[in-house]
Amino acid sequence: MWFSEHHFVEDGYLPSFAPVAGAAAAVTKRMRISTNISIVPFAHPLRLAEDLAVLDQLSGGRIEFGIGLGYAPHEFRGFGFPLSHRVSRTEECVEILRLAWSGERFSYAGKRFTFEDVRVTPDPVQPGGPPLWMAVSSEPGVHRAVRYGTNVLPQGPVSLLDTWRAQTAAVGGDTDAKRVGIIRSFLVTDDRDRDWPPLRAAERYRMAVYGRFAEEAGTGDATLFNDPQRITQRVFVGNVDECVDELAAFIERYGLTDVVTWGSAPGLQPAALTPSMERFASEVVPRVRARLSA
Repeated sequence: MWFSEHHFVEDGYLPSFAPVAGAAAAVTKRMRISTNISIVPFAHPLRLAEDLAVLDQLSGGRIEFGIGLGYAPHEFRGFGFPLSHRVSRTEECVEILRLAWSGERFSYAGKRFTFEDVRVTPDPVQPGGPPLWMAVSSEPGVHRAVRYGTNVLPQGPVSLLDTWRAQTAAVGGDTDAKRVGIIRSFLVTDDRDRDWPPLRAAERYRMAVYGRFAEEAGTGDATLFNDPQRITQRVFVGNVDECVDELAAFIERYGLTDVVTWGSAPGLQPAALTPSMERFASEVVPRVRARLSA
């Protein structure tokens, strides 16, 4: 289960993953819980380390954490941080999280944060803390993921993955030991004409919101998601057989370990996607796993 994050959005987009992650942890036993992504520049690193450690305790060691720099100018204005600080705040936060979960007292002196002789408690269940993921949408993002040795969440051209694999190998890393995840939703249905139109309207709205963020940031508009050079994140609509074929091919094409399908959509009741989610979990995923392990 992956939670995303945005702030000051008129439709009530989830701004805080920790409470809902705790709620999910309380009613599940096996499901791992992560973010894709959390906008780290807005977090205080010690509070974040504490929150994630507590969540790891509550869940019995099932927490992971996906990190993003953020890009929407309105969010940075709202929190009172210049957009130019996003890289330094993110990188320092990663370094502080690792120190905070070491089980030792530590001091830290950076451009944005300074701490003297602190010991973060409680310790997370997982040694060294929850596994970290890094969103990568450019070559600097690839360098960052390689430098910190994180799993990766690519959003952009296929070449990002080639660069990440090459750079990881160049520093003696093993990409097979890392995970690669991406959001791409699958709608499992035997009646496309009935089930696709309401989800299509919701997805058009979602893309318009993201496009507005990108346009204000000067990185493009909603059409950037249709760039043929990008790893596609377009919703796939089909019956069980079609979804099995597409998902298996998608995973093999890009060497993915994790594919995230939306469990909700703006303007739709959560129950609207429940039948698709149930069929995805019970009919599609087992067949894909069997095919890929053969």
